[in-house]
Amino acid sequence: MSRIVSFSTDNKFAEELDQLVIKSGYQNRSRFIRDASIYFSDLKQRGELEGMKQDEVIEGHLIVYYQHNNGVEKKLMQIRHSNMLEVYSYNHSSLKFSHTCVDVIQGIATALIFRNIIDQLQNTPHVNKISFISAPKRDDGCC
Repeated sequence: MSRIVSFSTDNKFAEELDQLVIKSGYQNRSRFIRDASIYFSDLKQRGELEGMKQDEVIEGHLIVYYQHNNGVEKKLMQIRHSNMLEVYSYNHSSLKFSHTCVDVIQGIATALIFRNIIDQLQNTPHVNKISFISAPKRDDGCC
């Protein structure tokens, strides 16, 4: 079921909004505003990983870019099979253009555990980049 929600703005902002929608690859303004609102709300409620309470349980994707090296692979395997993190999905890929490997770990743990894992990996030789994307916080939904 759809519902129309409208708001007033000045012409300059309306034009800038339309440009943001286009530059972001959205086909319509409504979906852009919906996604931006959800993202902004989640950010305001929980913040980034570094600012979350230590014991807050979060789900998300840990993305690790690295060069093949036994030390990195051993550490990733230890993380994947540890009791620290409940892993839902694990994927390894080799990227051709950037000549790097990427592992994506989808899991659930406390903010402190995710921060500790990131700190551990950042101090590992041959790790190029680490990103964490937390899942939006919702009280209900389809899944």
